Amino acid sequence: MASPTLREGSLEAPTRHPIDWQNPDFYDSGALFAELERVFDICHGCRRCVSLCQSFPTLFDLVDESESMEVDGVAKDDYWKVVDHCYLCDLCYMTKCPYVPPHEWNLDFPHLMLRAKAVKLKQGDVKLRDRILTSTDQVGSLAGIPVINGIVNALNASSLGRKALESVLEVHKDARVPPYTSPALRKAEKGRIGREATGEPAGPTTGKVALFATCYGNYNEPGVNQDLIRVFEHNGIPVTLAEKEQCCGMPKLELGDLDAVRQAKEANIPVLKGLIEQGWDIVATIPSCVLMFKQELPLMFPGDADVLLVKDHIYDPFEYLMLRHKGGRMNMDFKQPLGTVVYQASCHQRVQNIGPKTRDVLALVPDTKVEVIERCSGHDGTYAVKKEFHASSMKIVKPVASRVEKAAADHFGSDCPMAGAHIAHALGQDGEQQHPITLLRLAYGI
Repeated sequence: MASPTLREGSLEAPTRHPIDWQNPDFYDSGALFAELERVFDICHGCRRCVSLCQSFPTLFDLVDESESMEVDGVAKDDYWKVVDHCYLCDLCYMTKCPYVPPHEWNLDFPHLMLRAKAVKLKQGDVKLRDRILTSTDQVGSLAGIPVINGIVNALNASSLGRKALESVLEVHKDARVPPYTSPALRKAEKGRIGREATGEPAGPTTGKVALFATCYGNYNEPGVNQDLIRVFEHNGIPVTLAEKEQCCGMPKLELGDLDAVRQAKEANIPVLKGLIEQGWDIVATIPSCVLMFKQELPLMFPGDADVLLVKDHIYDPFEYLMLRHKGGRMNMDFKQPLGTVVYQASCHQRVQNIGPKTRDVLALVPDTKVEVIERCSGHDGTYAVKKEFHASSMKIVKPVASRVEKAAADHFGSDCPMAGAHIAHALGQDGEQQHPITLLRLAYGI
């Protein structure tokens, strides 16, 4: 392999190329494996990303254990072991890799893994479990039916039920599985659907928001969304819910099911566009959902003006509040200090390049000290619950859990509710995590 060198101009900001997923060549196995070998060879010669996730240690072990101790000594079938460990957190691209565009080597590891997953799905090499786990709307709506809701939660809470779930669907018996809530958020807050209101602009914000509830925030932890609603209204920001919404598509993206992503886009974008045209900004409490609209859909549909419109009007909640603060329109009447807060900044929030807005907002609360952990929790949407990957996810979360434990903070959690729950599970403190928006509500005393 050629020695790593940086071409002139390679220290420019990374440039993400559109995903050429509608080109038939995208699914050509021969071209895919040639690109996998090229990229794996570069990664083998660099190894900066070894601590990020399990994909890179898997690759480097395969190389080191091969007869040639180079990528050409690794069996092509073993490439899938690397692909399967990638959950598209994007950290290698955004924070570690020196060879991303505009470097001449043009390396985009996450989107190459996405391509490989898409090829694998086209070949039919996907488990029924993975199709079910990524069908979040269907599973959530079924598990949210009152009678079924109690049965599902009871089974998930019992050791016998978890053993059966592991046997049938290969969901690890020790993994934390979120409960389902009935009624779902959109039913509990149905009076907000189609609500009309006026807002007070500040900076780029209109001062009124439409909450994209998300599957998880609708069916599993609606309390986080309800906390957001109360905090935003306490700041004079009216909140509405879209007349309809569908999963953002991130679970299907991580499966490589790009046609399903397109279907989700065709369901959501017209609704969100209509809200924006009525003067509403969009917010969502799940960083992965915000990233889907900010980055992945624009890269999949770079010529779609409606997709780009939504990209420019969707915000992380703390990004939105900080914009309001800079415009002099954030409520600073805090009633309660938070003491010491330690929270994990989720990967899909970090790669939005908005800065540490959660920390900045929480730090506005008097007598509050905020410690940020910028390290992956290893949860992903489904990675941590899968039988074959649970042990790896617990290995990845261990350093994060250790830092939380060492901090002995008054509060801990994550921008991603699933990551926060995974950290608590690793600590043996299930349910003790608190989302930052919940902490802000606590500080307001509302």
